[in-house]
Amino acid sequence: MTDQNEPQDSSGENPVTTRRGVRSFVLRQGRMTEGQKKAYERSWPKYGLSRENGMIDPRQVFGRDNMLNLEIGFGMGKSLADMAEAAPEQDFIGVEVHLPGVGALLKEVEDRGLENVRVYSIDANDVIDLCLPDASLDRVMVFFPDPWHKKKHHKRRLVQHEFVQRIRHKLRVGGILHLATDWENYAEYMMEVMADSEGFANVQEQGGFSPRPAERPITKFEKRGENLGHGVWDLLFYRTN
Repeated sequence: MTDQNEPQDSSGENPVTTRRGVRSFVLRQGRMTEGQKKAYERSWPKYGLSRENGMIDPRQVFGRDNMLNLEIGFGMGKSLADMAEAAPEQDFIGVEVHLPGVGALLKEVEDRGLENVRVYSIDANDVIDLCLPDASLDRVMVFFPDPWHKKKHHKRRLVQHEFVQRIRHKLRVGGILHLATDWENYAEYMMEVMADSEGFANVQEQGGFSPRPAERPITKFEKRGENLGHGVWDLLFYRTN
């Protein structure tokens, strides 16, 4: 979902900025369940962040100065809620443009009594450029982004050199960019991008992919894929300068 004060397009859907050109996602809003809708109405005023807030001070947002994580594209939010529940000493900001996912996460936040989660529902590019101070993040997570597997659509992939460099400036030195995908071709593409990205180094001393960190939850989708013999590839790179 985009900011509530934004104009709608002719289709009745809130627009997603095209300020940075080609979008990396297709906006498929779908319908919220009644539970998601009610959770959104109750909890967005407390947990929601908007572009109109401008550049945030995470210490003011969370009332403390702890490890700060950003997840871009959290889907239906269960994995983000799992991570936040497992690490109450850390803080988490989630970004998701799809309204049912936002409602689902806020319902998880309510049900679990989480206080260490905040949510943006605008284009991640705007969050990066307009809302987050430089060197404010300890970890950025991009799990299972759309692979855009047709070659002619590769330009729509989120993980590109320019995107990675903008993320780099938001990470503190030593902070982690964690990518994961279940498409081998996209995994190889991500590895090429990261290996050529200034200011990043692979946490694996010999290079290559990383074992799944224990803190990344296994989703139902991932479990189903593993049962079918599908692979999953994790890439962990840290900011060097």
